[in-house]
Amino acid sequence: MDNGFEIPGPTEVGTRKARPEEIELSQLIDILNDRFGTEFKPADQLFFDSIKEDAVADDSLRQAALANTEEHFGFVFRRALEGLIVARLNQNEEIAGRCLNEPDVQKVVGGWILREVYEEIRSKSKQEKVEEKKY
Repeated sequence: MDNGFEIPGPTEVGTRKARPEEIELSQLIDILNDRFGTEFKPADQLFFDSIKEDAVADDSLRQAALANTEEHFGFVFRRALEGLIVARLNQNEEIAGRCLNEPDVQKVVGGWILREVYEEIRSKSKQEKVEEKKY
């Protein structure tokens, strides 16, 4: 029955966005050096590892990661990132300065740390649940 109204077909099908390819920390250092002209060394990886470990240990970030999707966790994480970097400022002033003062560097570094923290918190939580069931 044609009544002159056209019903459009679906424009979105609800598929998930492809996850960005996971990269190793050493690759992150290479990407930063290539893209932003930094001269970070492999030893500078400790700075990023330290921030990641601080974030994983933060109870409010842990709760946010467990209660949200990675995308929504990102909103909470990005607000906390500057504080995490400042807390490690004395460990490496050059990297901290670049991360705090250059939004593009902060975006790359923050995105990598965010994914790492989110995955580690979620993985640890699953492992804890498995261990609880054993008892």
